[in-house]
Parts: sequence; structure tokens; C-alpha cells
Amino acid sequence: MSLKHILGLDHVVVTVRDLDAAAEQWRGLGFTVSPRGTHSPILGTGNYTIMFGEDYVELLGILTETEQNKPTRDYLAKREGLERAAFTTDDAAAGAEELKSRGFPALGPIHFGRPVELPGGGTGEAKFNVFRWPLEEQPGGLRIFACQHLTRETVWIPELQSHANGASRLVRLEILTADPKAAAEHLARLIDEPARADGDGWLVPSGGKRADFLFYDAAGFARRYPDAVRDGAASEGATALVVASGDLAGAKAALGARGVAHDGAVSVAASAANGIVLSFLPQ
Repeated sequence: MSLKHILGLDHVVVTVRDLDAAAEQWRGLGFTVSPRGTHSPILGTGNYTIMFGEDYVELLGILTETEQNKPTRDYLAKREGLERAAFTTDDAAAGAEELKSRGFPALGPIHFGRPVELPGGGTGEAKFNVFRWPLEEQPGGLRIFACQHLTRETVWIPELQSHANGASRLVRLEILTADPKAAAEHLARLIDEPARADGDGWLVPSGGKRADFLFYDAAGFARRYPDAVRDGAASEGATALVVASGDLAGAKAALGARGVAHDGAVSVAASAANGIVLSFLPQ
């Protein structure tokens, strides 16, 4: 039986060492980036978001060391990049209990928030409840958690959802691993979705019509992306993020010389996107 309280991929977390510099870098790739947010003190982190229709990218940085952000600090000691994936949950408490009933000791839920600058002036608050899968459960090196949005109106702000590069939704999160089949089956067990062979990799849907996860090995990564695009990518873990664009010509224009056209897509090297290949496909 599928997990009742997991509704598909909600957002991905790109963890960075210099938060403001990362926001400027992603603006330069044609994204509309939110004002900077500061999370509750328990988390000790700040963020910028890049909002799409039902999902988004979160740029995350450490502001103050806390127990909660130690795994992120450990990750940053090795690399920047796509550290975590968040699933949408409609009830964090029920979702955590559901995981526990499947034999996974869920962490949480915990409640936190952050102030939000509103268009036209004023400040609101974004509020969340989250729970996490156990830290040792990292399929292909990817940490996962679930997020319940209590104030969607302060996160999905219409003015933040239009991008010069035409980006409209997340299509696929790609993970480089020595054993793609085993990693895909690991994730499939954690979220109760099927894993299946897909070309040179293994694919796991996140649920509903949300983005998929694709696991491949180094040879599969090399077949998908030219050398110039793979520049700066890590040798394992979440390696690429595929985004749908309703205006691929606009994406090419926004990316300029950083965009590499190949196989019907246009991609940006990992070295220009905080350690992950960023690839745009026509919507």
C-alpha cells in the first residue's frame, strides 16, 4: 500500500557555502530568486527560493551552527550541491507515524518558520512542519525529508514564479552512484514507489505528476552530458537537476555562453551552478 501522506517531490535543497553569492549566480541563469529568508533559530539556516508551479529549488546556507544543521555542515565540508530532496506531505505528524509503522524511525515532526517579504511591502510568515527519514537512509547519498506547508500563500507568490529562462517545473533529479539498481530500490522502499529500468539508469517516480528520480553510473552520466557540462560535478550523489522550460529559446538567451546545447536540451555546467548540472528541456 502506498504512503498516504507523501504526495510527490516538493522541492530540492541546494546547499551552498556563500548564500548571497549563490543567489546572484542563479539570478544570472535567468531565474527569479526570492528575497533572502532566515529560518527559526533551531535550524540556524537561511535560504532563497526559486518557485515553480507546484515545486521549487531552495538555496540553503548555514548562518549559525546548531545540532539540527550538523549533517549539512558535514556535507559542506566536502562539497556544495544538491544535498536533499523534500516530499510534500499533507500531515507531517500522520506521515511520521506512517513511516514508523513501516519500520523507519522517522525524526520529527518539527515546526519552524521564516519571515517573508511580501510584494508591495509588508512582511508575512512562512510556516512549516517537517519530518525526516533516518539519517542513515540515504539512497545514492541523498538525504530525504517531508514538508507540510502551513502557509502556501507566503511561499508560492505569483511574482516569484515567472522566470526569464522559462522554467516552469522540476522534471527529474539525477543521482550518480556505483550501483544504480540498488540505490533506486532503496529509495523505492523508503517512499513506497516502484523502481524500474529506464534506458541507462533506474527510475523511481516521486508520486503523482511530480518529478522523477533517475539513478545512473559514471558511464550513464557521461552518455547523457558532454564533458563541458560535467565540469565541476561530484563523482557521486545527486549530480543533475532537469527543469522544464516553456521557452527554450529564452533559456538559451538567458544562459548565454554558459548554456551548452545537446540532445534537444540546453545545460549549464556543474561548475556554474553550485556543483550540479542544470539542464533545461522543452515543456
